[in-house]
Amino acid sequence: MLHDRLLVSLRKEDGDRRSSGGILIPATAQVAKRLVWGEARGVGPSVRQVKVGDQVLFSPEDQHEVEVHGEDLIILRERDVHAVAAERIEESTGLYL
Repeated sequence: MLHDRLLVSLRKEDGDRRSSGGILIPATAQVAKRLVWGEARGVGPSVRQVKVGDQVLFSPEDQHEVEVHGEDLIILRERDVHAVAAERIEESTGLYL
């Protein structure tokens, strides 16, 4: 990976899901601007907050898809990541300069 780029694999969605009221929402339903979780599979040398294996939250509109060894992956910039979920992050605000 180069510079501030991340290589991310998407979580496998279960398909259909249910709302809090019990309404079945099919997997094909279009949801307005929903952020998605993925796992960081590779990081560039300039990435400061994300390590390989971390779960990252990002917008599907900020992605570029690529196929590596038959697996569909996504390339993102670190600045396009909205949140990082990792056990090593305890009391961080997520802000840095």
